Amino acid sequence: MTRVILFRILRSLATLLIAVTIVFFFIRLSGDPAQALAPPDAPPEVVEAYRVKLGLDKPLPVQYVNYVLGLFQGDFGYSIHTGKSSLTLFLDRLPATLMLGGTALAIAVIFGISIGAVAALNRNSFIDRLVMGFSVFAFAMPNFFFGLVVILTGALVFGVFFGAAANGHISLLLLLPPAATLGLASMGAFARFTRSSLLETINQPFMMALEARGVPAARRLWRHAAPNAAIPIVTMLGLSLGSLVAGAVVTEQVFAWPGVGQLLVRSVATRDIAVVQFLVLAVTFSMTFANLAVDILYSFLDPRIRRAAS
Repeated sequence: MTRVILFRILRSLATLLIAVTIVFFFIRLSGDPAQALAPPDAPPEVVEAYRVKLGLDKPLPVQYVNYVLGLFQGDFGYSIHTGKSSLTLFLDRLPATLMLGGTALAIAVIFGISIGAVAALNRNSFIDRLVMGFSVFAFAMPNFFFGLVVILTGALVFGVFFGAAANGHISLLLLLPPAATLGLASMGAFARFTRSSLLETINQPFMMALEARGVPAARRLWRHAAPNAAIPIVTMLGLSLGSLVAGAVVTEQVFAWPGVGQLLVRSVATRDIAVVQFLVLAVTFSMTFANLAVDILYSFLDPRIRRAAS
């Protein structure tokens, strides 16, 4: 078990290093940031001054080594526009994103697993077809389109503008519409995963044996079927946890939500290299850490993994 966990930790670290390398080179190969930051009519010496200030005057391998060494020393760079640390900008926006993403995940998990279980227990019925139809709709609906529909409905029908969070004011009334928009696709995925996993578990021989022994249906469901069906759902939950920051980009733009996603879009538009690099790495770290946590949790949930590791 220790070897398996250690191997997965090393694999996650290698993934982060690859992500650091890709982000570093792709940002620099996408164009000259100094030219983009300088005024359109700036003379060459001004552009060169920007290049020196950003450290872009050195050879690319030297820039890469300096950047990686800076990461190990806790130097994540500074915004060229505000002069603030990338970490400070990220932490200022993180609470709003966690509030939005956490609420969206709670909506997706509670409603998705509930309706998926109902569909599994009423297989091939009208309820099952209704739930699966809703799941396909939820999974296929683009966030930006559903968000615009929610905003227009709120403004035209209820007289409420759900994008008021742009003014820095956040309330429960303003939180639920973007959270429901962000959690819609995950809700559909959770419903489908729960239904298929629960049906597969219910049809296993050990469940039939429990029924033959006269074990009550409720006990068979909660004590035996649910724990075994939860393993694929844990995977889905880990992926959803990792995408709390990444998945909020579109939704935060649509609802003018003052979170990390909105900061990332603005930093890309203004070619703020240090902030873009740090935010992409933060998203990568969240995804990698979530996958690592799921892998380790699997080792405790699934006895087959423990037997294979021993």
